[in-house]
Amino acid sequence: MTEHVTADQMPGTQERPAWAVTGVPVLAGLVAAYILGVALLVFVNEAVGIALLVLAALPAPGLLVVQPNEAKVLIVFGRYTGTVRRPGLSFTNPLAVFWRKTVSVRVRNFQTERSKVNDASGSPIIIAAVVVWKVVDTARALFDVDRFEDFVVLQSETAVRHLATQYPYDTFDDEAAVTLRGNSDEINRTLHTELQARLEGAGIEVLETRLTHLAYAPEIAEAMLRRQQAAAIVAARRTIVEGAVGLVDMALERISAQEIVELDEERKAAMVSNLMVVLTGDRAPTPVINAGTLYSG
Repeated sequence: MTEHVTADQMPGTQERPAWAVTGVPVLAGLVAAYILGVALLVFVNEAVGIALLVLAALPAPGLLVVQPNEAKVLIVFGRYTGTVRRPGLSFTNPLAVFWRKTVSVRVRNFQTERSKVNDASGSPIIIAAVVVWKVVDTARALFDVDRFEDFVVLQSETAVRHLATQYPYDTFDDEAAVTLRGNSDEINRTLHTELQARLEGAGIEVLETRLTHLAYAPEIAEAMLRRQQAAAIVAARRTIVEGAVGLVDMALERISAQEIVELDEERKAAMVSNLMVVLTGDRAPTPVINAGTLYSG
């Protein structure tokens, strides 16, 4: 059995907040410095004005805008320095301007491809699932896996295929067995647990998993349908027979208790046979009226 490695067992980068302050005061200061520099350049001293404009331009790359449900991952000279999650205008290390990666932390969802795989009983089935997920650790998502969106898709399809091999599509012998068709809640929980273990190291949280398509493969679908119909007919007949036996027993008890008519064992057997035929038959019985005596002879 494959053992999944959790995030605590995997070496990797942990997300941490980057140094950042509110950018509005910094922006106001830079605008004021630009205005002052232009004024000095025009009216006072050209060299002083140029120097002030250059100094004011140096921190300007440190300004960045973060949209809601987004994060900015910062790198300075190849070293991860942190993540800015606070929405709005912020000011951070200007040297990080050369590498800033925007990562969406919104909730996303996708549906896996319909895969053909053999279930636990060896029957080929077609299966697909929907996965709802989001990034919770931007550092792991960017630095510990290559293209985390593709990683999520591939691992999801692998988990769905693995799930299909662990359980039968349906069972006709053991009603207590867990099946893909009959135990959807348990199957979805199992898929969620396995997929979360697979994606933990990539900084991904799986919010929901649910099978969206489950069917026998076309080459056996017709045979399995007939098998399901036969099993349903047998189960229905069993219920009908159990109910008919109860009705016949009640009828005999009522006849005897109320002394409606006295029946010997042979007549009781005939009555039971007739009642069972009427109650368990799949067609309406044809009544026969006996206008003679109770006992012929």
